[in-house]
Amino acid sequence: MSSFNRKVKLTVINDFICANCCIGQHELISAISYCQETLHLPLTFELEFLPFRLLPTDVVNDEAPKIPKDDWYIKKFGEKKYAEFQACVKKWGEEKGIPLSFNGVMSQSTRAHRLSRKAYLMGGQEKQLPVLCGIFKAYMEESKDICDIDVLADVAEQADVMTREEAIAFLNSDELEAEVNGMCNEARSKGVSGVPMTVIDGKWVLNGGQSSDVFVQVFKKLAYAGVHAAPSPFSAPVHEVSPQIQLKS
Repeated sequence: MSSFNRKVKLTVINDFICANCCIGQHELISAISYCQETLHLPLTFELEFLPFRLLPTDVVNDEAPKIPKDDWYIKKFGEKKYAEFQACVKKWGEEKGIPLSFNGVMSQSTRAHRLSRKAYLMGGQEKQLPVLCGIFKAYMEESKDICDIDVLADVAEQADVMTREEAIAFLNSDELEAEVNGMCNEARSKGVSGVPMTVIDGKWVLNGGQSSDVFVQVFKKLAYAGVHAAPSPFSAPVHEVSPQIQLKS
């Protein structure tokens, strides 16, 4: 392998209410760690997570009654498809030791995306990633309502991004709301209807929840292809690791 060190820009479009996004985030970070710490690939990674809103604001918002996750998924997809999806998520969680849950209520994710975006603007991936992990943990493992300002303020404080008081003041404002709305709208205008979506160096796209093995194979090809890999070093399509429930509005 050559001695160059290539920077790989990973832009991940996701939503915090999406189990596949949560799984994909864990798998991506695991793959990056493996490539750097075990394989010692000559790659550095720059991550940015962009917002996507699966639930329309006129369906789930502060004024609407809270909807239990079970009720919403069953109504949207039917008991059979929901049960199959739950089984896939449960199997992954048991294998990884991460207790993902479908307890709790459906949350509108705008505030969570605003906090994630704020963290990125404050300090790039070093600030954004701990917030991202904290929000996913609160929603997918602890069954908390991530529309709740107190929940998000706790995440911000635990991630050492802001004090709890600073986070509450930010979340009670409209700072970055227009930007997050614009990003969500832009993604849909470009044809994004389901997440996660991982864009590599602004050139190649991985759709759906991918396993760490898929990411590792991609990163190996990038490492061996050189700094200016063109055309794409990927000769075959990748496949989703689990059935996707696409929450299209």
